[in-house]
Amino acid sequence: MRIEIWADVVCPWAYIGKRRLERALAGEGAEVVWRPYRIDPSAPAESVPLEDALAEPGAEEMLSACAPGLTPQDNRDRVALIAAEEGLGPSWGAAWRADTADAHRLIALAFEEGGAELQDAVVEGVLRAHFVEARNIGSGEVLADVAREAGFSAGPRLLEAGAGGELVRELLLTGKAMGVKTSPTFVVRGRALAGAQSSEAIVEFVRYAERQEVRELPEEVERLRRAESLLELRDPLGALVLLRPLLESQGEDRGVRSLAARAYFASAQLGRATRELERLVAENPDDSYARHLLGRTLQRRGLDGEAAAHLSLASVMTPGYTG
Repeated sequence: MRIEIWADVVCPWAYIGKRRLERALAGEGAEVVWRPYRIDPSAPAESVPLEDALAEPGAEEMLSACAPGLTPQDNRDRVALIAAEEGLGPSWGAAWRADTADAHRLIALAFEEGGAELQDAVVEGVLRAHFVEARNIGSGEVLADVAREAGFSAGPRLLEAGAGGELVRELLLTGKAMGVKTSPTFVVRGRALAGAQSSEAIVEFVRYAERQEVRELPEEVERLRRAESLLELRDPLGALVLLRPLLESQGEDRGVRSLAARAYFASAQLGRATRELERLVAENPDDSYARHLLGRTLQRRGLDGEAAAHLSLASVMTPGYTG
């Protein structure tokens, strides 16, 4: 059984959730895989002391939204108490506002290089460094130390070489397409449990997910569906990132090309959209949607005369397509 945890390593609930999951699964032998999520994507590339970050205008108001009814300090005290109850004390508290891009690269690379066991050791090291040791996990030196202590000897070299960036980007887009909206989110067989729930709730969730019938789909079908989800979420550039391997390996598949054409149109890559849609229409003149989208693309390019013929034919084939 595989359990995915979509989480950010600057989220205290990710560490608390990790401990609760470990207690819930004691002796189960499940494979736990960590996936990236960003709760602070606007964090500066160079880490800043958290005390300074909290003094910035609007910071306290933003944090108040995380725990309605509590002041930010009261909420931090509450989380520290809960962390201590989970065995994460006595020292607790982040000292840095850190960009987690490199930490996520290290974690993803650990799984690629050594599987779930190595990745877990790296995750534990990153979380401990941030929350217990108050170290700066935006620092390459700190992450290199974490990697070595976890037994991931290749980690520092891979980080320095910039490895893992595209992998993390794809994973972040995959999580978005799946509907992941909070850290942590536990996913088992397509079912999701949001938040650092109690160990009892996690056990109940895992048992429920295990009982559900799941239709396994080929990886390329899953990728196509997730790209379409991103397009529906108005992220056409993200959709194209997920489509890239399919365009390379299945570049003549009509479904892949049609989705790519829609993403090109939605991202204002009108030249690419035109070329792909012209091919689709030439291959299948009765495809009213492709013809309609071609007309709209030509319109946006200011080619009204060429657009009119396609829009007119599309509206005849499918009356709902007008103008």
